[in-house]
Amino acid sequence: MAIARSERRVAAHRIAGLAADLLDAAPLCAIATIDPRGRAHINTAYFAWNRNFELVWLSEPAAKHSKNLASNDTAAIAVYASDQTWGQPDRGIQLFGHAAAAAGAAGDESGRLYTTRFPRFAEAGPGAYRFYIFRANRLKLFDEKGLSGGTFVTARIGRDRKAVWEKTEIYQSKGSP
Repeated sequence: MAIARSERRVAAHRIAGLAADLLDAAPLCAIATIDPRGRAHINTAYFAWNRNFELVWLSEPAAKHSKNLASNDTAAIAVYASDQTWGQPDRGIQLFGHAAAAAGAAGDESGRLYTTRFPRFAEAGPGAYRFYIFRANRLKLFDEKGLSGGTFVTARIGRDRKAVWEKTEIYQSKGSP
């Protein structure tokens, strides 16, 4: 398999639109953290998100991934619909950045955001769980229907919290044009 770099730019509004569709496509995300010894850990959680490329989830502060974030805030998140079929057009998004437990007004806003996506949460409340906020600084998305087969777009998140195109890569298998 070869990876070809393309000069095909993708407009910020198109990246934001594709990202929104992808983040809305599934209620669960996979969260990767790093433990104090440098080993990777992954956890699955329900999440909500906003247009500033911030994702929030609930977690027990004593959970391994929560402890990992307390010592190293680096995190990566993957979102994709798990009902996709191999050989059919695929789509998903990977986000890279930092996360931490939410406190004060940020915790209140996280609760509002989460309740908007999961209205039944209002009945249950957080209990012993806390909200965590992930703030992306880079993303990589693929949407084979929206972009074409094997096309991955990477963008950085600017200071204005808007996606800024960085590169387009096209993965080509043997025999493909």
